[in-house]
Amino acid sequence: MGMVVKHNLTAMNSNRMLGLTTTSQAKATEKLSSGYKINRAADDAAGLAISEKMRKQIRGLTQASLNAQDGISAVQTADGALNEVHDMIQRLTELTVKAANGTLSESDRSAVQNEVDQLVTEIDRVATTTKFNETYLLRGSSGGSVGKLTYDVADAALQGEFASATGLKELNKATGTIGVSVNVPTPNPGQEGLSAKAMTTTQFSSKTVGPIGNTTYVLVESTMKLDTAPASVSKLSVSGVVKGINETSSNATPSIKAFSSMNDLMSAIKAEYGEDIKAVTSYVNDKGELELRVETFADVNDPIDLSLHVGADSALDNKLYMNLSMLSARGLGLNGLDVSGVSGDAATASIDTVAEALQKVSAQRSSLGAIQNRLEHTIANLDNVVENTTAAEASIRDTDMATQMVEYSNNQILAQAGQAMLAQSNQATSGVLSLLQ
Repeated sequence: MGMVVKHNLTAMNSNRMLGLTTTSQAKATEKLSSGYKINRAADDAAGLAISEKMRKQIRGLTQASLNAQDGISAVQTADGALNEVHDMIQRLTELTVKAANGTLSESDRSAVQNEVDQLVTEIDRVATTTKFNETYLLRGSSGGSVGKLTYDVADAALQGEFASATGLKELNKATGTIGVSVNVPTPNPGQEGLSAKAMTTTQFSSKTVGPIGNTTYVLVESTMKLDTAPASVSKLSVSGVVKGINETSSNATPSIKAFSSMNDLMSAIKAEYGEDIKAVTSYVNDKGELELRVETFADVNDPIDLSLHVGADSALDNKLYMNLSMLSARGLGLNGLDVSGVSGDAATASIDTVAEALQKVSAQRSSLGAIQNRLEHTIANLDNVVENTTAAEASIRDTDMATQMVEYSNNQILAQAGQAMLAQSNQATSGVLSLLQ
């Protein structure tokens, strides 16, 4: 090309090539600083689509692994609770075998029965309160509602029995409790049941509960000698009055049962309706009145189904199903466990009941252990897939730092060279001035 001044094509060419180098340098800088060789769809449209699909699988499987770990935590929570239930049932085994021995008296078996009642109540409490992440694990499911307790069986069984009790507060469907007033009667019930001799010597103060069924329960608190009683005759003691009432009314209908302590009175009510009542306690209400709180056993619910999602897709193959039975006292058949009595017959029959309950808990714990082992394998497999998919995604998406650094260095050299050539091209036309001088 001749010597022209209107168009400096050499400089234009140098400038165009420098622009290309600068653009390439900017992309190399972006890839080195971000760590990704695909920063926008234009960098690699197909690679972006493939890598995003892999990312979806990686994120889903990572969460699935966490789901499985949460499942293990739930299993361990349930198993820990059932371990305590196992220990309590083993203690019940000892107590039933002990009470079945003929060397024990009726009062001895009554003492054993007290511990049995407490253990059964605690087994029921553990089952109805154990939960993981606000989900009840051992309550079962009622009509599809996990953890919902109903008391229909106890309500039906006790409705007629408690209907005539003074101050009755009907069964609370939410808590399964019944309230009954403790009254101070005038005159004292049972007074007419004492012998003629006793009637002429002793008066007593008492409280009553009932009538429950055909029985009024009387607590004899104190006795005093009547002013009209002969000086030579002693008043009856509290135990003497209790004995007199019970002997007189034992065959009567309705009957009166007398006790010298509130604990004995409450234990008698508990024993009479043991299959439906798990505890009877006393309390003072907000009016300052003494009442009894009667707690009932909940109905047996269906097992709950906890489904763990352990995959990245919606396929049902990715669901792991875990059943947990309702292992309350009624669910284990321990409600109303009776080891009392003059003979050990009731205790002997209870040994098999406890053995059956033990088997139910063992079966559930065995199932939980198997599920935990399976979940551990599930987690190992998920983590392996995540690792290998991540490696594949990285090969598509991540910057090869060594290769990109070589390109960056090349572009840096080309940029410096281009700048130099552009400068030289801009100086080349200055030679025209020599011709014009």
